[in-house]
Amino acid sequence: MKNFLATIALSVAIISCSKKDATSTSKQVDSTKIIDSINAVTTKINDSIKSKNHFKDFSGTHKFTHNSIKTSGSVDFKKIDGEADHYNVTGDIKSGNDYVHIDGFMAVISDKHMNFTGGISESVSESENGKLYVRKGTKTFMSKDGGKTYRLQDMVNGSGFVEYIDIHF
Repeated sequence: MKNFLATIALSVAIISCSKKDATSTSKQVDSTKIIDSINAVTTKINDSIKSKNHFKDFSGTHKFTHNSIKTSGSVDFKKIDGEADHYNVTGDIKSGNDYVHIDGFMAVISDKHMNFTGGISESVSESENGKLYVRKGTKTFMSKDGGKTYRLQDMVNGSGFVEYIDIHF
């Protein structure tokens, strides 16, 4: 009788251990599937947020001016696919021998600020008889009129004089 009770106790212990192992394995598999599912949904949401503009859409051609050049030019903003508030930017202002050329990447970072990375080259006769001056790197354009005009904040040219390079929307 003692052997019979011991055998039953041992059988119950073995069965309960093996059930726990089987249950914990299935829980691990289920939790992995749940985590993968959550990650997939989160990625989808993040991608949709990343691709939507948070600010006004600036795509298109806009007026481009320099205070020392009588005529205005144009600058073209082309939205970069899949990127919120990021644009490829190219444009020119030309009048006789005077010109300004802009080429690079623009990131809208607030309602009042845009960061431009690239190059802005100019040759203006009022500045050292048209000597070429090039701005490279990241420069900020800022608006003080509610987003109608954004002005380059690196205003001092190669001759040491202040100039205004503006993009009008």
